[in-house]
Amino acid sequence: MAEGAREGGPPVRGRVPLRGVRAAEGVRAYGLIVAMWVRSTMAYRLSFAMTAFGNLAATAFDFVAILLMFSHVEALGGWSLPEVAFLYGTTSTAFGLADLVLGSVDRLGRRVRDGTLDVLLVRPVPVLAQVAADRFALRRLGRVVQGLLVLGYALATVEVQWTPARVAAVPLMVLCGGALFAAVFVAGAAFQFLAQDAAEVQNAFTYGGNTLLQYPPSIFAKDLVRGVTFVVPLAFVNWVPAMYVLGRQSPIGLPAWCALLPPFVAAAALAAAALAWRAGLRAYRSTGS
Repeated sequence: MAEGAREGGPPVRGRVPLRGVRAAEGVRAYGLIVAMWVRSTMAYRLSFAMTAFGNLAATAFDFVAILLMFSHVEALGGWSLPEVAFLYGTTSTAFGLADLVLGSVDRLGRRVRDGTLDVLLVRPVPVLAQVAADRFALRRLGRVVQGLLVLGYALATVEVQWTPARVAAVPLMVLCGGALFAAVFVAGAAFQFLAQDAAEVQNAFTYGGNTLLQYPPSIFAKDLVRGVTFVVPLAFVNWVPAMYVLGRQSPIGLPAWCALLPPFVAAAALAAAALAWRAGLRAYRSTGS
């Protein structure tokens, strides 16, 4: 299959203009496909409301488990309930946004196995946009809403001396955290070009990473904390900036200025994920080959 057909978009002289055109086409195609699925979903409004509420209720059980823990202890790893709720709210909202936008890519391995990915390759639209928008599930908004509710509770009850920098850090955490999770989604999808049945591996870093970050870093081994800081930098979703916001010390001795790094880490992760995606797509040789 020609590389131009895989990537989508008309040939444009020069790599930078070509990438810009492809990116614009990808965003437009993603929006059109998403709009189609949203119209399909809203044709059955009661069904959508029930599934969205079910999604919200199901994800809420994670926080109920935390509440049950705090019914027996006053602190978890030295962190109070509002502080843990702050961790939970930021990572759940960030993950919910990434899952809403890119959650469908975890089905890429199935498309590789059954050959339906070939249909996407011949369309003049970037493959990633098609895979990400396919079967867009608006019900996933329930996870975002639930995370925002817990975050609102945390902000109302946590004891913090708010400054303009700390206030600005909260929405920045959510946005950068969503970008980091998005990078993990795309990198995991790229891995499925090789493994073909690696959705569980991808979920270990996406859903598993979200669960990990809901709890204080002080309850985990330092080697694990270092791994999610320097190897798979999920700690920059909320652990690192949250320690600045809450006035806490890093368990692995990171300096305070590391709280400024999430935007740069997110940008680097997205760039690395894009490279991994292009490499995986070029390595794909169609089903049965």
